[in-house]
Amino acid sequence: MVQDALAGKIDLIITKSVSRFARNTVDTLTTIRLLKEHGVEVYFEEQNIYSLDSKGELLLTIMSSLAQEESRNISENVTWGMRKRFADGKVALPYKQFLGYKKGADGIPEIVPEEAAIVKLIYRLFMEGKSPAYIARFLSSCNIPSPAERPQWRPETVKSILSNEKYKGDAILQKTFCTDFLTKKMKVNEGEVPQYYVENSHPAIISPEMFEAVQAELVKRKRSNHRNYTPHCFSGRVFCDECGALYGSKVWHSKTVWQCNARHKGKTACQTPALRDETLQDAFVMAINRTLHKKDEIIRICEATMEKRCDIQPLKEEQKKLQAELEVTRGLMERLITLNATTVMDQDEYNRQFAEYEARYNEIRQRIADVESEQKQRVGKRGKLAEYLETLKNQGIISSFNETLWYGTVEQVRVLKDGKLRFIFKDGSMVDC
Repeated sequence: MVQDALAGKIDLIITKSVSRFARNTVDTLTTIRLLKEHGVEVYFEEQNIYSLDSKGELLLTIMSSLAQEESRNISENVTWGMRKRFADGKVALPYKQFLGYKKGADGIPEIVPEEAAIVKLIYRLFMEGKSPAYIARFLSSCNIPSPAERPQWRPETVKSILSNEKYKGDAILQKTFCTDFLTKKMKVNEGEVPQYYVENSHPAIISPEMFEAVQAELVKRKRSNHRNYTPHCFSGRVFCDECGALYGSKVWHSKTVWQCNARHKGKTACQTPALRDETLQDAFVMAINRTLHKKDEIIRICEATMEKRCDIQPLKEEQKKLQAELEVTRGLMERLITLNATTVMDQDEYNRQFAEYEARYNEIRQRIADVESEQKQRVGKRGKLAEYLETLKNQGIISSFNETLWYGTVEQVRVLKDGKLRFIFKDGSMVDC
């Protein structure tokens, strides 16, 4: 409208009130002056103000300031209400663009079974070695609409689903906040305002174990220098035992073979052989059948390992003690600061004591972070082992290559110099074929 007025298409703009024209004093006056320069008048019905009137600008300045203050009050009230809900642990989701949930009758997120199946599919495909880009293409090809109801999925959308804690039934509240009520600019919360973590706030679609296993896999892939996780099931899982490099696919005489990617990069070529798909497939069938013959023993050992090595209760107790120690140290620091502000203290002694408290405080915080990280690793490991055991329990001896079984059991394959293949399964056990 303003552009049309400046172009000479409009002579008079009728507005209900100043607050409907703008909530910013500077914007109001700037726009009014710009229009005035082009001979365009603005009439505000509620205040009975004409912008071309000699008293118009003074009245507009006063009224727009009131409108801006009203906007500030509304913004502060909305912000207070949101932060109060966060503090009370109340979770609200952007349901129109959030896959898997709808608003329940009591306000608590409720699972949508059809959408939850898509979320589970995304997590399964990722743990089977597929990349977010591949998953996005696959979902688009299946005509599954994205959370925003678009036909094409984006890799970023898949990554967001894979890393969103709400799918395991928890919620981090106030991840972002508004920095300016006028510009409505949002910023990632890096400690400027309180942040809340609510456990079991709503029904989970993904188990905590699976979620942590996915987070560990995301970190692993980010740190990896290998360009892997392609659609082929052998990509990213077959390694040269001599140099540690990945095996990649090559085409020889119209046939695909797998060979060490760094075979000719060193002074001497790796002696590990090239392999055909059939060789890897047959070796896997042999290795998994050997494992399945003694699966009862493997299941018993794995379950005992899970109870012993994946137990997070001792870590939770340690974290609780560290948190209490952190609060005590913080109290000592605050008391020292108050004492220095109210009494005469030797500043060298004050600085020495404060440095000691600060070093201890940072040490405890680091230890808490390490304990939390260890908890997540153990939960992720439990999820991986649980998935592996479930696969073994429901699997009988096979006669041909099974891609789903490959994804569910094999961690990696090492190609030895003598041509043998060492299969390392997800429980850490190894079989040479």
